[in-house]
Amino acid sequence: MTEIIDGAALLDEVEAFHRRFNVFPHEAAYVAVALWDAHAHLLDCFDSTPRLAFLSPEPGSGKSRALDVVETLVPRSMAAADASAAALFRSVSGIDGGRPTILFDEIDTIFGPKAGDNEQLRGFINAGHARGRPVYRCVGDGANQQVQGFPSYCAVAVAGLGSLPDTILTRSVIIRMRRRARNEKAEPFRSRIHIREGNEIRDRLAKWAESVEKQVAGAFPALPDGVTDRPADVWEPLIAVADAAGGHWPERARKACVTLVTASKANDKGSLGVRLLTDLRDHVMAGIDRLPTVAILDRLNALDDAPWADLNGKPLDNRRLSKMLAEYMTADTEPIASRNIKTAGSVLKGYYATDLHDAWQRYCPPPPESPLPPLPGTENLTCPATTR
Repeated sequence: MTEIIDGAALLDEVEAFHRRFNVFPHEAAYVAVALWDAHAHLLDCFDSTPRLAFLSPEPGSGKSRALDVVETLVPRSMAAADASAAALFRSVSGIDGGRPTILFDEIDTIFGPKAGDNEQLRGFINAGHARGRPVYRCVGDGANQQVQGFPSYCAVAVAGLGSLPDTILTRSVIIRMRRRARNEKAEPFRSRIHIREGNEIRDRLAKWAESVEKQVAGAFPALPDGVTDRPADVWEPLIAVADAAGGHWPERARKACVTLVTASKANDKGSLGVRLLTDLRDHVMAGIDRLPTVAILDRLNALDDAPWADLNGKPLDNRRLSKMLAEYMTADTEPIASRNIKTAGSVLKGYYATDLHDAWQRYCPPPPESPLPPLPGTENLTCPATTR
């Protein structure tokens, strides 16, 4: 008789196994990681697979240990810290016995400032998020080269210092690790003992996945209000797994989803262009309708906790400000550009809030609840608009 596996109890066991060795920053992280482990056994049921990212600002925060535990629980784990792009292409193609779950420790060596030329690996990780997006490469020698598509769809978990490119972050469940406090304890991970224990749970996850495969493949789970677009792509597979498991997991999964999506939005500064628009709205031009470029640059470069004073070793200047803002459009679908501003006895080039307003609405996060007061020295810069 076929063994009936209680999916909720099994996920409880996965979570408990992580809790023995990992200290995550909040309860939502344990829920998300347990669901991610399970989803790796059901990849063919989904259109996309979220990346799992353990990130921290400092070493010694438990990232690598978290990846060690994940490695014991997922199918065909493949530690890929030093793997070449070609090796990964062929592994995911199934040449060596089936699609692996790829684990990158020290991911900052690939994406960090000292990473060097790793464009093929970057492309592989980006493309493998969605089903049906092969990576194309030329194979063969000389005139006999031919273009060949390599499958890239696979589960990927990473651990590293700092952050990741936006294209990876927006496709990831992000766990921001911290060093353990003195009152936070974790059991030592002994490979000779605990790999075997994790693999036993892994094998039962595989059997359970087989039993719910049809159910999960046909599922389009209801997501929490406000979870749309890329966050919805990330969380739909995990919530589908939770719904298939039942018990308290559907509710816990949705609460974890809201917690982690909200946290990712709070930590997400967006692209550099979005950061520029947001700083202009909230800190530089709050409460005024125009400002000369020289004043904008002074105020941007003086902002604490902002990148403008040191962009590759140089402060933001007029030329770069103009180039960055020209990427965005006014409400009249014209590139944002500087205009003449009449001041006391002179005319200076500068920017108008009316020209930036449409971009602020489209790209920036919601503004602060109350507008910030004008910066000192800008109270009188409210003369009538000039023509272009």
